[in-house]
Amino acid sequence: MASSRGGEALARSSEPHSPLRRRPPVAAEGDDGRGEDQGAGGSVWADFSRRAAAPVHRRVRESPLSSDAVFKQSHAGLLNLCIVVLIAVNGRLIIENLMKYGLLIRAGFWFSSKSLRDWPLLICCVTLPVFPLGAFTTEKMAQHKFISEPLVICLHVVVTTASILYPVYVIIRFDSAVLSGFTLMFFAIIVWSKLVSYAHTNYDRRILSKSIHKDDIHSNFPELDDLKWVSFKSLVYFMVAPTLCYQLNYPRTTSIRKGWVIHQILKLVIFTGLMGFIIEQYINPIIKNSQHPLRGNLLYAIERVLKLSIPTLYVWLCMFYCFFHLWLNILAELLRFGDREFYKDWWNAKTIDEYWRMWNMPVHKWMIRHIYFPCLQNGLPKGVALMISFFLSAIFHEICVAVPCQIFKFWAFIGIMFQIPLIVLTKYLQNKFKNTTVGNMIFWLFFCILGQPMCILLYYHDVMNRKVKL
Repeated sequence: MASSRGGEALARSSEPHSPLRRRPPVAAEGDDGRGEDQGAGGSVWADFSRRAAAPVHRRVRESPLSSDAVFKQSHAGLLNLCIVVLIAVNGRLIIENLMKYGLLIRAGFWFSSKSLRDWPLLICCVTLPVFPLGAFTTEKMAQHKFISEPLVICLHVVVTTASILYPVYVIIRFDSAVLSGFTLMFFAIIVWSKLVSYAHTNYDRRILSKSIHKDDIHSNFPELDDLKWVSFKSLVYFMVAPTLCYQLNYPRTTSIRKGWVIHQILKLVIFTGLMGFIIEQYINPIIKNSQHPLRGNLLYAIERVLKLSIPTLYVWLCMFYCFFHLWLNILAELLRFGDREFYKDWWNAKTIDEYWRMWNMPVHKWMIRHIYFPCLQNGLPKGVALMISFFLSAIFHEICVAVPCQIFKFWAFIGIMFQIPLIVLTKYLQNKFKNTTVGNMIFWLFFCILGQPMCILLYYHDVMNRKVKL
């Protein structure tokens, strides 16, 4: 019987695309192999899968790199290969650069005697808290109804506008270094954004308190109570917290992890030093040996842009990691700030629109809350609201770069406004090809490989031309 069953199985397995349907159980440990199915035929059956007569092609299968199966496979090994190749190639470039130029980073990279000339900027930065104090005084007077609502709005407009114009005047008046001016303008724009959120939020609270019955306010909306509107403690916490959106209370953690903070600070120092090394060792020599990208030989300009794109990309990634991950998380940990969604997985963005919604969450939330939603509430179409948001972003990108450089060529403004047609293009390509890879590659190409190096070359040569004229 065992032999006949083995013969039937052999006959069935010889049919095309017909796998073995049944195998007798393997003898258990200690079994003498003389069971009812372990005769001569049973032994053949048990070892059949290892014999030459056993079929090896039993079903239709695709190659792992075919178009139907490539996205179903794990490519972790190829990713590891890319990392190894990246380390090897960049290691060779570092050795070649050091052999050619030597160590270019200066001892005065962190601090030099020239930094002492920018003391007016330091004084300006220290005095910026005057403007939040002015906004707090305005809200206090509004709380006690000492001034009318239109006057409250006018005072807030004056305070927020002065918080921007004051640093701009100091930077231009004292002809500060570019890096010092950029740092001051960066802080000034943060203060301006926080003051706008503070004024807008309190204005909305006053509107809500007038439209809701007082009994409902105390029972269902205690946060709208007049006595809780203006809190100096909450304003101080908001001005130092890693957020641009004001509210009375924030989610808080229970304790501060001191060891974790020290570890993050060490990583911040290391990656900041890495940025300085790349800038001094790679970016500066490239741009000093370049020409204006809009003048001269086109192929030479393209070669400089592409050569500059890799170190610029590394610096930009290090900057993102240092600021959005390390510094904001350190600040959040020290303040026990609970909501630490400072960014999302923007590197997987399928369109330019997704990138802008994921890479800088504090600014995105501020734009949605104080610009985009109010535009929609006032009856504007979504497209117009989007253009207004990008227009405001373009203005502040231009201020943040053009004022320290003291050159108003609107390169940063044009670069941000150019994102709108790129949004339309990447959405169209995504819908046309039904593939997320196309939009992601376009994002990396335009934003990191072409856009940033081009802006650096444009501003560098304009700054050099300005110095020559002076």
